[in-house]
Amino acid sequence: MPDSVDASQQMVDGWARQLKETAARYQAMAERVQGQTVTERSKDRLVEVTVDAKGLLKNLVIAESANGKRMAEVSAQVMQLVQKAQSRIPELLQQAAAETVGAGGTTDALVEKAKGSFPAPPEEPAAAEPDHGRRFLPEDTEPPRQAPPPPPVAPPAPRRRRSRTDDDDDNFGGPILS
Repeated sequence: MPDSVDASQQMVDGWARQLKETAARYQAMAERVQGQTVTERSKDRLVEVTVDAKGLLKNLVIAESANGKRMAEVSAQVMQLVQKAQSRIPELLQQAAAETVGAGGTTDALVEKAKGSFPAPPEEPAAAEPDHGRRFLPEDTEPPRQAPPPPPVAPPAPRRRRSRTDDDDDNFGGPILS
């Protein structure tokens, strides 16, 4: 009987040691991922964004030469770059997991969850030739909005004429001072 108790104790000690080692590897993976960032730049190099491993924007640089662009274009470019940088986070997590914990069910599940949180950005439309002519603004393409017509004005009520037979004691029709 002492052999089975000793064997059981060794088995429990082995599990505890294995759990501590696994926890230490996951902690190392978390520390590695936590300090990493992803940076993306626009093709024209006017906008640069950096996100951390949680997908939060940590840095945004807009070049002075972007001053000539429409702000709607610049803001759309910022949003595209943030989404593109965030979509690289699962790859970062997978690399850190492979180096610290190894491939397996738990790390695969973590990477899949990250892919769900940070999906690949939609395909970029083909770059159009720059338009050096007139830029069409939203007000140029939408038909002008017409104000609703004013409500019809009611005709003034006809004044009632006082008849001579209309007798009242107030003397409002006569002079105030006598």
